[in-house]
Amino acid sequence: MKTKEKAELVVKLLEEKYPEAVCGLETERDPFKTLVMAVLSAQTTDKIVNKVSKTLFQRFPTPESIAYSQPGELEAEIRTIGLYNSKAKNLRAACKRLVEVYGGTLPSDMKDLLSLPGVGRKVANLIRGDVFGLGGIVADTHCIRICAKLGFVRKSNPLVVEKTMDALIPREKQSDFCHRLVLFGREICSAKKPKCDVCFLCALCDYRNALVRKNKKAGI
Repeated sequence: MKTKEKAELVVKLLEEKYPEAVCGLETERDPFKTLVMAVLSAQTTDKIVNKVSKTLFQRFPTPESIAYSQPGELEAEIRTIGLYNSKAKNLRAACKRLVEVYGGTLPSDMKDLLSLPGVGRKVANLIRGDVFGLGGIVADTHCIRICAKLGFVRKSNPLVVEKTMDALIPREKQSDFCHRLVLFGREICSAKKPKCDVCFLCALCDYRNALVRKNKKAGI
């Protein structure tokens, strides 16, 4: 099977298994919320970010409210999130640029998004896909790990994974594809203990097939 055909089949099977491709962050696809929550989510679980955000946006409902907040105010609201000091600094700077350069409206262009402190390609692609419907491969840990197991990529470099999968997955399906990979990674293909015996992608998995061949060779 050619790589492109394999990718199409993986997309199809993921769509059948997870018809609702929901983002783990409860952003409501709101531009401002998506920006803030995506920045907060680095090295932190979606569950914690969702919990903090319930009160965070009551206190800071607009980019202006974060941009011109007093030192310590934002930090106090996100204290339970890892790296909260650096994230608060980035969010304050990002919102200030958003207000003063973009009039408070989140831009859709990749270059403009990357100019916002705390926004890397992963966050930018999430925003472009979820908010603007422009697609984009969100090369998070789930995407990198699973795409490697399926044999689509050989390197763990996020940019390499993004570019490789961008060429394989249709732009209009990329955002949902990445959300489905997260669901799949949490439910079945976990990093510590993948459930290969119940995996619906098992026949397409290079990692699993290599393991089977190794066991056969060893007489296991």
